[in-house]
Amino acid sequence: QVQLVESGGGLVQAGGSLRLSCAASGRTFSSYVMGWFRQAPGKEREFVLAISENGRSTYYTDSVKGRFTISRDNAKNTVYLQMNSLKPEDTAVYYCAASTGYGLGPDSEYTYNCWGQGTQVTVSS
Repeated sequence: QVQLVESGGGLVQAGGSLRLSCAASGRTFSSYVMGWFRQAPGKEREFVLAISENGRSTYYTDSVKGRFTISRDNAKNTVYLQMNSLKPEDTAVYYCAASTGYGLGPDSEYTYNCWGQGTQVTVSS
């Protein structure tokens, strides 16, 4: 298994941008499907984006299409979440997750068996 550490969260005004990073330990990072999820206060954790092992396929939830982008650098064992045009409703703790397969689908939290500790993103209006 890999260990995941997120960074890059913070406070930003609506319309601004942030880039989150998720650094993974281990030598098999390139064999993992990587996903980003988020959890707002009082709400369930929800899928945001995912990326295939080689980075050629990406998966998005509709609410972030055109605003958020996921990418990965397998040489650096890192996956990124570029967030543009942020809205107050994007406020949440953002989690990075890893899976060795697609299980129940890249958008299901039950597919992933490794999780980071989360990083807070707060968007002010």
